[in-house]
Order: sequence, then C-alpha cells, then structure tokens
Amino acid sequence: MKISIIGASAGIGLETARLALEREHEVATLSRRRVSLPDHANLKRVQGSATNPDDVRGAVEGADAILVTLGVKSPFATTLFSDSARILLQVLKEKGLSPTLIVLTGFGAGDSWSYNAFSMKILFTLLLKKVYADKSEQERIIAEVYPRWEIVRPGRLTNGAMTGCYRVLDKLVEGMKVGAISRADVAHFMVAQAEHPTYLGKCPALTY
Repeated sequence: MKISIIGASAGIGLETARLALEREHEVATLSRRRVSLPDHANLKRVQGSATNPDDVRGAVEGADAILVTLGVKSPFATTLFSDSARILLQVLKEKGLSPTLIVLTGFGAGDSWSYNAFSMKILFTLLLKKVYADKSEQERIIAEVYPRWEIVRPGRLTNGAMTGCYRVLDKLVEGMKVGAISRADVAHFMVAQAEHPTYLGKCPALTY
C-alpha cells in the first residue's frame, strides 16, 4: 500500500517511515529537513512544509493512508497543527481523495485533558498549554469534517525500543492511567492502523 507521512524527519515520524519501508509499503515523506533514511526504491522524499499546499499535494498523491506525525520543539504558541490540518483537508477535497487519516496528538488534547493525572495537568499548564491548545484544534478540525480518521494520543514519550506490547485505551474513564510509551511503539501502532484501521472515528490512548 501507499503510505504518506507528514512530519517524518525525526521522532515518531521517522520511526513510522522506517517501519513502513520494512513492511514493504510505498512511502512518501514530507518534512522540512531531509529524512535520514538510506535511499530506497519505495521511498519518495518531499522536502517542504506541511502548511504549503503544493508540498502537501506532492506528498499525498495516491496515498491509501496518511500519517500525520508533526511535532514542535518549542512550548510557545503555535498554529502549525491546526493550519496543517486545514491545508491537508483542503488538498484532499480538491483531489477527491479519502485515504485513512491517522493523526498523532497526545493524551491531554481535546476531551482527554480532564482525565490526565494531576502532575501532568500541572506540567501541561506550565509548559505545554499553548501547544496542546493547537493540537486540540487540530483534532476538532479533522473530526468535524473528515470521514476516515483516527486520532492517536500517546502518553509520555520515551526513546525505548519497539516491543509491540502496549495498551490501547479507546474510552475515557475516570481514574485511567496513561503513562509512558516509546516512540517506536507509537510508530508500530500507527503503521498497523494504516494497514488495518480498527479505531476509525476514535481517539485511542497508548501506554504500557
């Protein structure tokens, strides 16, 4: 199948690209920096911006699934997540495309905020409030208008190895515990869902 990855130069995006190629999919990546993977017959690199419609068009053409794995290093206010969501939906509408759309946000975005542990609420309020406000807007934009979406909300990310063993929590329940999970295991889940989406219209949280 053809998988497009928006935000593939590092972290979970890079892990998804590597894993998708290992599973013999055709992969197109979009990122500002060159994706640090060896040249591969099934790999198409598009260097550009997730908020540039022409760059997005070049990356998603013919995709069966699109993985959005954008991230920011700064805790300051951003509109990257919401702006890129609008551009992506605009491009898909123009092209008449409806691939499976799997979007990475994080536990604490959208309606999951109030289910976070008290310590995480403090952390988010002090450091990540503005970033997660835009992630929440990204979720809203996609869920309101697009027919085939999954929103993936991992807990605290680590650089641990891929285990393939983690919990997927698709319901918000009082007292639920969403802790750490490796970026590699989040990538494992996202690629597996691209292949066989079983959480369409849901916002699964990932944790060990």
